Amino acid sequence: MKKNLTKVAAFALLAMATSFEASAQLASQQNLGAACGCPPVASRPTVSMSTLAVVGGATDGDLLSPNTVLTCDKTYLLDNKIYVQDGKSLTIQPGTVIKGVSTGTTAAANAILVNRGGKIFANGSASCPIVFTAFDDQLDGTYALTNKGKWGGIILLGKAKNNLTTAANYSAAGTVGFAGTALNSGSVTLSTGQVIPSGYNGGDGVGFIEGFLAADARNLYGMPVGYEDDNDNSGIMRYVSIRHAGATVGANNEINGLTLGSVGRGTTLEYIEVVSNDDDGIEFFGGTVNLKYATVMFNNDDAFDYDQGWRGKGQFWFGVKLDAATFTGGDGGFEVDGDDQKSNSSYLSRPIIYNATMIGNGSNTTPTGGGSGPFAIQAKERAEGEIYSSIFANYRSGFNLVKSLGTRTGTVEVYHNWSGFDATTPTPVAIPKTFKVECNTFIGNTAALTVGGSTANVTAADNTQFAADNNVSAATLAGLDFTFAATGTTVSDQYNAQPNPAVATTCVAPQDGFFTPATYRGAFALGQTSWLTDWAYSALIDASNNLVSCPTDLTKDGVTNTADFLNLVGEFGNSCD
Repeated sequence: MKKNLTKVAAFALLAMATSFEASAQLASQQNLGAACGCPPVASRPTVSMSTLAVVGGATDGDLLSPNTVLTCDKTYLLDNKIYVQDGKSLTIQPGTVIKGVSTGTTAAANAILVNRGGKIFANGSASCPIVFTAFDDQLDGTYALTNKGKWGGIILLGKAKNNLTTAANYSAAGTVGFAGTALNSGSVTLSTGQVIPSGYNGGDGVGFIEGFLAADARNLYGMPVGYEDDNDNSGIMRYVSIRHAGATVGANNEINGLTLGSVGRGTTLEYIEVVSNDDDGIEFFGGTVNLKYATVMFNNDDAFDYDQGWRGKGQFWFGVKLDAATFTGGDGGFEVDGDDQKSNSSYLSRPIIYNATMIGNGSNTTPTGGGSGPFAIQAKERAEGEIYSSIFANYRSGFNLVKSLGTRTGTVEVYHNWSGFDATTPTPVAIPKTFKVECNTFIGNTAALTVGGSTANVTAADNTQFAADNNVSAATLAGLDFTFAATGTTVSDQYNAQPNPAVATTCVAPQDGFFTPATYRGAFALGQTSWLTDWAYSALIDASNNLVSCPTDLTKDGVTNTADFLNLVGEFGNSCD
């Protein structure tokens, strides 16, 4: 009897500890910044960000101070497009809240744009994240998940390399150059001291970022060929949550939650969250920036999208869609482009990504405008790169490859980069395998592998390669629950993104200063403190199961029992971090 009472006490204490931790997570979300000494959000006076910037004229929205500082004792209203100009910086203290004010017209969506040479220092923490959200969001979990496109987003514009060309890019073929100077009207001296010679009539490498006016040179990203800086530094964003953004400017011209235009690897991006965005969550337009610990929840389009020659690294990414009853359309997990201008550039997107978990909503509805989605990985436009040790669940297609050359000249599309043979007829020629998708697990998808959006185009050799690359397809996976249901903000069915037992991988990330070697597939380690829960929006609405910051399985043996209780007693107060 005494033994049974001990067990009861053990589980009671474990439940109490877990409940306390969940309450702490919720409290930290409802009173952002309390751990940093910030006052309650409801008591903070508001400051219009337009009062910190130029008002009216061509430089409307340019920050006035060389270093503008936003403090957590105020709530800032983003009531304009705010530009962090070359040589200036924007510092945002942990626990600070910035609310986007809707202008009533999508084309005038308010946003923060960090220009080439400008910097943002938004260095939050797990207990004091920095939150960008909609004006009407009370930050208490009552603002519906379906509220999207209420303001613009965050845009970083850098000087790293891309594969834009004069003929097809956004810069109107050399009509506007660096700092607005016509490229062929005379020499241009850059802030680095470099001089673009007089008569330069280029445009390659420079473009206007998606979603903003081509007439405003502040919206340019990239550098003329030969002047790029892959180590460019746009600042730091860490523990930043971007909610209810993504205004649509026009057809195929939207604002992502976080837009990265030619951002360099000197920039630090860690613990970034995008919630309920009306377009892609995070999109890379060229550049070399790395991204670690990132989540995109409940957005309308792709979770992560890269193109124009992005060559960075990524690890520990998570994405989940709204349930199909709430939102039936949209795309999926990764949209992978190498050269979306069809210029046959030799400089293609070639990132390396490890340990993602992407959960779709099971919808087979074709996205507006057509396409083969919803998909977990949509690979096209001659993309290259490597995707390892990830889990993709509940999409129409787990992994879709474009094979048809369409209007592209040459003999290679992304399918051929994956298969290792070009499209030469009648006898294909072996080429380097520059697109690798290996050691991934595809669960509950209508089809694991499709070519051109259909299983009918998949050959026996394709299936053989898919398996030989250590990819696995199955209907279910122990511990993984990919169903999710919510009405407004009421979650009636939580997802569980952590397989139990963990799924091992032989594709382990290298220890190179960025990657963390992980012997499991997916974004989360079993029985360890989750990198997501403490600071993330999911804690506010209780969206997930099992991703607890204080795991009950302290011995990490796959079960919760008396041994965990003894561990808890022996290390109470520091057994969780």
